[in-house]
Amino acid sequence: MLNILITGFRGRMGQAVATAVSEDQEARVAAGIDLGDSLEEALKKCDTVIDFTLPSFTNELIEACVEAEIPLIMGTTGHDAKQIKLIEDASKTIPIVHAPNFSVGVNTLFWLTRRTAEILGEGFDLEVVEMHHRHKLDAPSGTARRLAEILADVRELSYETDCRHGRHGDVGARTGTEIGVHALRGGDVVGDHTVIYAGNGERVELTHKASSRLTFANGALRAAKWIRSEGLKTGLFDMQDVLGLK
Repeated sequence: MLNILITGFRGRMGQAVATAVSEDQEARVAAGIDLGDSLEEALKKCDTVIDFTLPSFTNELIEACVEAEIPLIMGTTGHDAKQIKLIEDASKTIPIVHAPNFSVGVNTLFWLTRRTAEILGEGFDLEVVEMHHRHKLDAPSGTARRLAEILADVRELSYETDCRHGRHGDVGARTGTEIGVHALRGGDVVGDHTVIYAGNGERVELTHKASSRLTFANGALRAAKWIRSEGLKTGLFDMQDVLGLK
């Protein structure tokens, strides 16, 4: 039995993870914590941590997991460069699956996005559009950023310098190297992502729409079980590794 600690337990994603775990015969919720609860005490009861919270909690969580030598499944997005380095360093001690999106469908979209960009070549303009619920704090979403990073990698461009986040005013004609990234917010949208390849006389669009947070929760649980089945002791992975898409 896989004993799981869920951080942000009373939040939307925490409850989705709890539902996914409760429906699985090979795992159980050993502990759930929120702001003010003891992380150290909860870690004593678990084999794996699943985290969908905020970057402000990441440093404390990473340090505690490394100290307790417990694997971490992390779906939190919006980390800065120092936190990314902290995660990378921690993976030398514990196994970490860190992904902007744990959906099996979205990770298939990642694969298709790369392959489509390779097939179509440079004659198509690239745009990424995402929409999430009104409560989402970071923009663009981690998934949209990853999609843009994939496109930039194929074109040998840089996410930091070649992506244009929205357009306003007299911005001039679109350049041949820019990748547009656009974030929409409203309602209770769980997560929509579209990659647009716009050429002369034709357009290709790849779209994924999530209608339930259980999509991400089930993926995170799958990642936790994968770490155990593979007998992993250290390393930094994502859902592409879990699904064998690399």
